[in-house]
Amino acid sequence: MIWQKLKDLFNSSEPEEPPFKQEWIELMAANVPLYTSLTEELREKLHLRIARFIATTRFEGCNGLELTESMVLTVAAQACLLVLNREGDPYPKLKTIYLYPTTFSSIQTRQDEIGVVTEGLVHRLGESWENGTVVLAWDSVAQGARNPRDARNVTLHEFAHQLDHENGDTDGAPSLPDHQAYRSWARVFTENYSDFLRLLEDGKRGLLDPYGATAPAEFFAVVTETFFEKPLQLQKRYPELFDELQRFYGVDPQEWAP
Repeated sequence: MIWQKLKDLFNSSEPEEPPFKQEWIELMAANVPLYTSLTEELREKLHLRIARFIATTRFEGCNGLELTESMVLTVAAQACLLVLNREGDPYPKLKTIYLYPTTFSSIQTRQDEIGVVTEGLVHRLGESWENGTVVLAWDSVAQGARNPRDARNVTLHEFAHQLDHENGDTDGAPSLPDHQAYRSWARVFTENYSDFLRLLEDGKRGLLDPYGATAPAEFFAVVTETFFEKPLQLQKRYPELFDELQRFYGVDPQEWAP
């Protein structure tokens, strides 16, 4: 099993010097163009994060998908971009990643404003669950990774949700260092979310994916995609929002932009 072999390799290595083969570096350069935009220092840090991520997170192929090193490393590299400057395990509550070959189906339960609950079959590119599970469609993962400037990246999106889950409430406000940080985050995100909703109500399309209007949690995930893939545009259109994300993620993707 590919994942188990990688896990055993990283678990048997020194934490600060995990083996990172040249072929893996070439693979990530081909599959994840954002990787090539990083400084050498950040690449080395990303290697450490990837090694720890694979050592602590189980990967499983579904619907006949046979996992490859390419698949595992492509997912891990993108997920770890969000936690480059985090100490310890990249995602402490994450347990398993399920990869499907393509779009998968799941049952969605909804409750309307008067309390009526309905269930329906929906088709998904990705899901993030509060129990430490991420589900992804491999073809969407690969496509999103190879086009790093369209702000459409299912891996970044679902792992932003994982960060949102960590404090117990999936509400668009991840774990922050102190009360002042929460106050600033709440003000900035509330104001910009309202601005975004008004824009859509006026029939206008802006920088952000309209899916972000679904809920504050989706807004956070969509803005995360944009932060990493269209940082210059986000900083220009939503400067305070950009600043909040820069403080949270501890990186400035403007430095990687062409």
